[in-house]
Amino acid sequence: MKAIINIQFQLIDLFQGNNQIRSYPISSAKNGVGQEINSLRTPLGKHIIRAKIGAGEPLNTIFKGRRPTGQIYTPDLGARFPGSDWILTRILWLSGCEKGFNRLGSVDTMRRYIYIHGTPDSTEIGKPGSIGCIRMFNNHLLELFDLIEIGAEVNIVEQ
Repeated sequence: MKAIINIQFQLIDLFQGNNQIRSYPISSAKNGVGQEINSLRTPLGKHIIRAKIGAGEPLNTIFKGRRPTGQIYTPDLGARFPGSDWILTRILWLSGCEKGFNRLGSVDTMRRYIYIHGTPDSTEIGKPGSIGCIRMFNNHLLELFDLIEIGAEVNIVEQ
């Protein structure tokens, strides 16, 4: 199983062998693509799922530092903290595979804490809006989380 994230079309396509089995809308970085730390951009290239975090947690669980806080996101909570980049439900932590491009040094995807993660239902998906990560609707993320394994290839391409 592998995934291809297409920045132009704001989609993540999941493949079993050569057969596409799922397609989900996503939201990548509002600042575009880029590899550098602190760029708030989505990194390109070949990655793997390094860790799957949050199995068994309730829908809309809030994560801080990759740990569940024990809180569940609600619209009221969102209204109290406008502009927050919520990490909800599950985390698929990405690790770059291309030394000098998205692995090691100032371009290391994993050290940049780039995830595929859930977001509030009110967040606009299908256009760039994150601060580097890949946002997904929570129900789509739950399905992807169950289908994809640690070590699976994730390619992030511009088109």
